[in-house]
Amino acid sequence: MNLPLPSPHCEASRLEALRKLNLLDTPPSEAFDRITRMAAQMFNLPIAAVSLTDSNRQWFKSRVGVEHDSIPRMKAPCGQVADESEMLVIPDLMLDCHYRESILAESGIRFYAGAPLITQDGYCLGAMCVLGTEPRVISELEREALRDLAAMVMAQIELRHALGRVDPFSGLPNRNQFVDDFQDMAADRLQGEERLAALVNLASPEQLSNALRAMGPGYLDEVVGEAVRMLKTTIGLESTVYHISPTEFVFVAKPGTGAVEFCVRLENWLRRRAASLTSRFVTTARIGVAPFTVGVTGYADLLRNLHSAVQHGLDQECGVSMFSQEQDALYQRRFWLVNEFGATLDGAIPGRDGQLRLVFQPKIDLATGACIGAEALLRWTHPEFGDVSPGEFIPIIERTSMVRAVTNWVLETAMVQLAEWRMEGLELELAVNVSAVNLLEPDFCIRIVDGLQRHGLPPSSLSLEITESALMQNPKVAQATLRALNAAGVRLAIDDFGTGYSSLTYLQSLPVQVVKIDQGFIRGIDSDERKRSLVSAMIKLAHDLGHRVVAEGVETPEVMHTLERVACDEAQGYLYARPMPPQVFAQWFAERREEVLALA
Repeated sequence: MNLPLPSPHCEASRLEALRKLNLLDTPPSEAFDRITRMAAQMFNLPIAAVSLTDSNRQWFKSRVGVEHDSIPRMKAPCGQVADESEMLVIPDLMLDCHYRESILAESGIRFYAGAPLITQDGYCLGAMCVLGTEPRVISELEREALRDLAAMVMAQIELRHALGRVDPFSGLPNRNQFVDDFQDMAADRLQGEERLAALVNLASPEQLSNALRAMGPGYLDEVVGEAVRMLKTTIGLESTVYHISPTEFVFVAKPGTGAVEFCVRLENWLRRRAASLTSRFVTTARIGVAPFTVGVTGYADLLRNLHSAVQHGLDQECGVSMFSQEQDALYQRRFWLVNEFGATLDGAIPGRDGQLRLVFQPKIDLATGACIGAEALLRWTHPEFGDVSPGEFIPIIERTSMVRAVTNWVLETAMVQLAEWRMEGLELELAVNVSAVNLLEPDFCIRIVDGLQRHGLPPSSLSLEITESALMQNPKVAQATLRALNAAGVRLAIDDFGTGYSSLTYLQSLPVQVVKIDQGFIRGIDSDERKRSLVSAMIKLAHDLGHRVVAEGVETPEVMHTLERVACDEAQGYLYARPMPPQVFAQWFAERREEVLALA
């Protein structure tokens, strides 16, 4: 029997229709397995399958009584069904001149019946088939039953494709389908099998925001469209690619793929993509890789691990980043800190003891040895886990929307304390750190002045410390805010001087009275000639511009004496005192004042 060959044009269209459905090489699905089991039971046969005809193979989306998931297309009866779009019944393969030497016949199969799986557009995807090891004939009623089962399979395929399973823009299976396929994987793979998954992130949130502002939403469509086309023609040839969010895609590596090999291939993919796409100048793709265990790892945990790996790649500017338990623990810790601190801040009352409190570190006039001011520093004691290091939680909080509320709480608490001290006769200048976000608030200066008036404090009793990097985020607005504060009489200081980008350019134009030299320049200055020369030049520059200079991180008498020789004005550090609670600071201040008076 000579079978008619399909037209190359029709075959190409059929294969395109098949691949658009994203069924090939997906895990088993209970929805399909239920129909396959029903077919085997109805025909009382040991073998049944939903067979999809690819270019050179028959791949089984669902199977009963078959161990392998595919066979060659050549001399496969399901291939004839796909070519002819007609039901095929072979009572005895051994008596059929075309199939007697097929793989099926050689494996002991004698009977075959297959009904075509035809799309609404008329393309045949394969067959709903039943097979037996003995010759057999079927009645017309059985033929109709097999057609009905094939129709049920097509209804399931179309339902899966149409209702919340396919991204309408990319045509790729979406997050819902990934979840179902991932859960179904346990039915097809060995429990406990170790596998790898990858998440492709096309752009960071900041890059997307900037691109959308500059070029509009159409640009995002172009970026995603370019990525989809390349994913389909590369990774999509051997793995199902899922479009799980507007700019994110997930896929699972083939069984047996090693982590090193997988990451190298992904790095190469990123390089090829960057060389061929114009979007690389505006957006930067990152890929996160995470291992998982079939039947053990949940889909939610896998996606979280993949996102954690991508975020680490964004932070480290690394193209492909492997999931790390250590890095994940850090991210989990940060997330916990943000949530716990937010809850603490909601219930914090300025001036009251609680989880949040201020401690105070003195500033010493190097010429007289007197304490002339203090810096207010935020501290957090968690009720369950104890003290949380400010070096850990403050940088995290500064990147959240809580930074405004935190500054408000610190300023109000500092003013309450300053007012109490002044009533007790302790008059000094109290410094508070403010962030870049605060300088951009249109009513920031008004709120500061209002707080000073409510507490009966002179503006000169409050000093605001601002880092150079904060001034650089929006220089015009920041300088306008600083000018307003200066006009109101509030003292201003540049914190961590020397670590930013604008030291010489902006220092001459800023309305500040104090420059604080970062402790990185101060430590070891007594034994490092280069540091000493640099700090001496910084102090001279600041003095020439009319500013006082404070040295941070003074911890030894040798460093203090060196600072005196280079004409530094004030010092702050552990040599004098560590940050102290209000009552301890007041007592320390009184004792220091007596010591200075005694030496005068």
